[in-house]
Amino acid sequence: QVQLVESGGGLVQPGGSLRLSCLVSGFTVNTKHMSWYRQAPGKERELVATIASIGKSTYYSDSVKGRFTIFRDNGKNTVYLQMNSLKSEDTAVYYCKAWPDYWGQGTQVTVSS
Repeated sequence: QVQLVESGGGLVQPGGSLRLSCLVSGFTVNTKHMSWYRQAPGKERELVATIASIGKSTYYSDSVKGRFTIFRDNGKNTVYLQMNSLKSEDTAVYYCKAWPDYWGQGTQVTVSS
């Protein structure tokens, strides 16, 4: 049974950092494309970052490029999203997704002073 469990969200001040984790069970994390999405109140869910199953090819949305990093630890079967230089507009529920359509429950990130 596939299961994705996110953690690491919380309240952080603008300019701060957070690391989100997505613990995967049911498959090994380097066999599927893995992504982070986010959804802010009143907005559609948007793709933030993706890491390919083969190699370490990555994609980032323009809004987070240069500030966020997606990576995985195969030994821990976990995908991470390192978020630096956080802005108020990064406030959202962040979701982990595995190809083709497996989702976690989400973790809240709030950036506020």
